[in-house]
Amino acid sequence: MIRRSLLTTAISLLLVISAYAAASSPPQWLRGAAALKAPGYDKEIPGVVLHDEQEVTVKKNGSIVTVERYAVKILTNEGRRLAVARAFYFMSAGKVGDFEAWTIPSGGRSKNYGKKQTVDLISDPDDVYNEGRVKIINASDDVRVGDVFGFEVDIENPPLFYQDIWQFQAYLPVLRSRYKLNLPSGWEASSITFNHDDIKPTVNGSSYTWQLDNLAPIALEPLSPSVKNLAPFMAVNFAPPGETSAGKRSFSNWKEVSTWGSGLYDPQVVINDDVAAKARELTANATTELEKIQAIGKYVQDLQYIAIDIGVAYGNGYKPRASSTVLSRGYGDCKDKATLMRAMLRSLKIESYPIAIFAGDPTFVRKEWASPRQFNHCIIAVVVNPETKGPTVIENEELGRLLIFDATDDMTPVGDLPESLQGSYGLVMAREKGGLLQMPTTDPLENALVRTVEVSLDKEGSIAGTINEVTKGQSSRSERSLFRRLSASDYEKSIERWLSRGATAAKLEELKPTDDHANASFDLDVKFSAPGYGQVMQGSLLIFRPTIVSRSRSIYLTEKERRNPVTLWSNSFRESAVFKLPEGFSVDEMPEPLSLKTEFGTYETSYEVSEGTLTYTRALVTTRTTIPVEDYSNVRDFFTKILAAENAMVVLVKD
Repeated sequence: MIRRSLLTTAISLLLVISAYAAASSPPQWLRGAAALKAPGYDKEIPGVVLHDEQEVTVKKNGSIVTVERYAVKILTNEGRRLAVARAFYFMSAGKVGDFEAWTIPSGGRSKNYGKKQTVDLISDPDDVYNEGRVKIINASDDVRVGDVFGFEVDIENPPLFYQDIWQFQAYLPVLRSRYKLNLPSGWEASSITFNHDDIKPTVNGSSYTWQLDNLAPIALEPLSPSVKNLAPFMAVNFAPPGETSAGKRSFSNWKEVSTWGSGLYDPQVVINDDVAAKARELTANATTELEKIQAIGKYVQDLQYIAIDIGVAYGNGYKPRASSTVLSRGYGDCKDKATLMRAMLRSLKIESYPIAIFAGDPTFVRKEWASPRQFNHCIIAVVVNPETKGPTVIENEELGRLLIFDATDDMTPVGDLPESLQGSYGLVMAREKGGLLQMPTTDPLENALVRTVEVSLDKEGSIAGTINEVTKGQSSRSERSLFRRLSASDYEKSIERWLSRGATAAKLEELKPTDDHANASFDLDVKFSAPGYGQVMQGSLLIFRPTIVSRSRSIYLTEKERRNPVTLWSNSFRESAVFKLPEGFSVDEMPEPLSLKTEFGTYETSYEVSEGTLTYTRALVTTRTTIPVEDYSNVRDFFTKILAAENAMVVLVKD
């Protein structure tokens, strides 16, 4: 009896020890990944992804279970930040199953991370309430150079769509990237590949596997396209047999997505007495259609932005609140603001439509893949008459003349559009008349910075004078944002730092900013002085640089070689600087005028001496474009010549 008891205890203890060891040991896939030999990389590469896999299983009831497996080798001290595992889920409907991570040091025993090392946070801390949650395991303090960090997690969420995206790579090099899709019998899948030759899946029954190996790192270079336009990724559609697309979980064209979206948005345009009264109140002094749109647009922009995401797992993240609710509560997110603006305009007999769009990257949305999963923001298209004109009005065959406006961005008024949205594809949700539409791109002159400088130069080289700047469009947005974001004292310090970068020890004496938001304009008047700006040489020469302060968005491309294309924005800049020369001095040498003309931009300088003054002008215009890497030498030559011209000196000689 005692022997049997001891034997039972021993067996139980052995099972516990075995279970503990199994839970604590890295799985086979991770051990195999850690054993892979990575090639050498440049010293600034922080890590190499050894294994990146997502296995998606669609159950017979349609629910989706996703298993993620990821392993990275740390190559630098900065790369230690890569040792973090994240698992996103919806609190109301999703669940995270097993979630474990491991570190495998280059020498020594592996370490296991589980529930005790897991924290659970709201996915967006800026939201008042959000059902999206993220579990995090952070091992960045434990890993060292040469260590491998890996994790595995399974997550179950109800499907919003039978569509998915797989990014094979971010910036890091990747040895193996795999996406596997397991479908119920009879289901089918298709894919579209971007930034790479078409990737064909390996098919085994109703299981599909796409894989890429040995992906080189993507260089981080100034003015590069986003990684979304450089790294290979694919979009996947899957569906049960015989399912029609519209109104379901997958879509075959953009009109189907428009019809689906309209079904969510249109019923929320509720015009009650309060909504109609508020619209009349706001437009009481408006005499034109544009003035009415401006008045309502400004009001909606000024409402507090608050996102309360309830029922997101079931699609409520795509559905706005009723316009009457938004008005009564005085807050809302982008969808809510667009819906309230639609209701107010409709009460005034002005029609409009919501636009789903991606905020942050105007090249993100791909027209080849009809899916609402490509969008994260909502703006508005207002139908306008021929008398309403502006740079953000476009023509559409189905819907007529449309004024595009972002009711969320309070830095950009009606008649302008945030730079990050210009040129992007957006989904106009107008039922069967809707579809994907490219947003307007404003002319460089609509985003102008015009600067006038008047300076007196004395015989010791000190300068004193004024600077007046007038910015328009998106150039004014950046100035307005800085002005509103900083306190008065911090704003003053930022202007003084700007002056000092060009004129050492510059002193700001007067400052007058003027924000004309309604007309997308921002003026800046500065009075300043700087001792010793010019250099006195040999007692008879005075040398100074006529370029005192930098251009807005100065571009410097100095590397001889480049791996990525160059992206430029639509902007214009013009400066006229008048220098009153010290008595007894005349111009001995001055730079030759420069004129550059290319497909992507123009640049000009000029110098004129008259009655004791030197007038220096410079002008730069760039167009919205992406320049292929094979043409980089032309871009580099253009901006190198500009840099040289703006560092050129004028030499005065004592008479």
